[in-house]
Amino acid sequence: MNALQTLYAISMVAWFLSEFLYKNMLKSGKDDQKGKDKSTLNILWLAIPFSIAAAVTIANLSTLPIINSNWVMYVGEAFILIGIIFRFIIIRSLGKYFTVDVTIKEDHKIKKEGFYKYLRHPSYAFSLLTSLGLGLYLNNWLSLIFAIVPPFLAFTYRIKIEEEALVEQFGDEYITYRKNTKKLIPFIF
Repeated sequence: MNALQTLYAISMVAWFLSEFLYKNMLKSGKDDQKGKDKSTLNILWLAIPFSIAAAVTIANLSTLPIINSNWVMYVGEAFILIGIIFRFIIIRSLGKYFTVDVTIKEDHKIKKEGFYKYLRHPSYAFSLLTSLGLGLYLNNWLSLIFAIVPPFLAFTYRIKIEEEALVEQFGDEYITYRKNTKKLIPFIF
């Protein structure tokens, strides 16, 4: 196993462990407005592991290179690491307002600084960057599709549900914020 493969293995374990810990430690509390999630957490926990398993399996069973060069694997690994690290930073920046299930806290406020100045859902954006990194690291067109599409669809559904809850809670304040920011990709989408 070379250094890149070792780093990839470590980053995949870190990705899984961090998401497992988030899921088990950052749930809504008893005083929060629950019942808004509409199974989005379950959908994400089906879509993301499925996409990872499918992408890796396809890469092991087929050869459909994105590019005939190893540099794409380095770019992919960089995206994996950037995604994991920045998702952690964003989750920490939200503090008690971050929950894995769609919830409104009692004293909830809309965060509009840092990454949130440009994106309404930077945590999801960096999670998707990690998925993109996996697809690139595997250097297989079908793996790339399976690494990105299921999580993207799951996050798109979750964003719809989450934004409904935020509009219900904050009304015009959130609608104005939504008009001035992008969902997942700065200045684009």
